[in-house]
Amino acid sequence: MENNSTAVSATPDHTLVGILTGSPNDLPTVVKVRDTLTELGIKSEIIVASAHRTPDKVFAYLDRAHREGVQVLIGCAGVAAHLAGVVAGHTRLPVIGLPLGNGPLTGLDSLLSTVQMPPGVPVATVAIDGSRNAAMLAARILALKYPEIDLALEQAARRERERYDLTADEALAKLSA
Repeated sequence: MENNSTAVSATPDHTLVGILTGSPNDLPTVVKVRDTLTELGIKSEIIVASAHRTPDKVFAYLDRAHREGVQVLIGCAGVAAHLAGVVAGHTRLPVIGLPLGNGPLTGLDSLLSTVQMPPGVPVATVAIDGSRNAAMLAARILALKYPEIDLALEQAARRERERYDLTADEALAKLSA
């Protein structure tokens, strides 16, 4: 007898999102990505590996990530910001670029070098220092496969709307007083 019911896909217990950053100096911003993913019940890991200083470490991580079932990669880098592009050039996994606002141009150089990729090497890019959006985009990609993540996103959106409404109501009350 064949079972035609649709199976609900449980979120795996292994790392789903690999977060790469080019420097330990970037960790205060990068940790916010991991924290947001954790809030959504998504297991992730942070790797410090530079496209320029330690490219072999980047490639070794990509090999391991593929073997271990990582499904989305986030490349975080400032200044020249080639990390997300290098990662995208060596994987078929979705890559999200998080340009960081460090350096003399306060992130504009990072943004441009992350978003201006050649044809066939896509990098979905979020705003400069957009840690939360990088995590939320990774979660939306994963939600296509994992209903639990889709539900967690729905609940997070509801909480954010409620927080926004409360803040707006408080601002109006102060203005009226």
